[in-house]
Amino acid sequence: MSDSKPTVAILGASRDRAKFGNISVRAHHRQGYQVFPINPYADEIEGLVAYATLADLPVESVDRVSVYLPPEQGIELLEVIARLNPGEVWLNPGSVDADLRERARELGLPVIEGCSIVDVGLSPYEV
Repeated sequence: MSDSKPTVAILGASRDRAKFGNISVRAHHRQGYQVFPINPYADEIEGLVAYATLADLPVESVDRVSVYLPPEQGIELLEVIARLNPGEVWLNPGSVDADLRERARELGLPVIEGCSIVDVGLSPYEV
């Protein structure tokens, strides 16, 4: 693995290949990212080591965080996300509400509301 690869932590990464949290792992990996799936109930996802929490990551910062969690779970992780100093925080459809949006703004997070899979140039339905 090259250190020059962009890094992404995927919150809500799933072992279920039909879920967007799994599709995102595959899409980012396919597009050259070093992917850190975050799932407290999995040891590996799509052949990659899965981490129980963001605090377990083997890196101090990431280029991107992509969130596939309900807003009430995501809001609890915003301070931990901020400590990773990400260049982008993607709030995928279904992961954001007004409270989460406001808290992310307070923390100065570089939030993008949209589909991170589409952003890497793939359709979620073709991965």
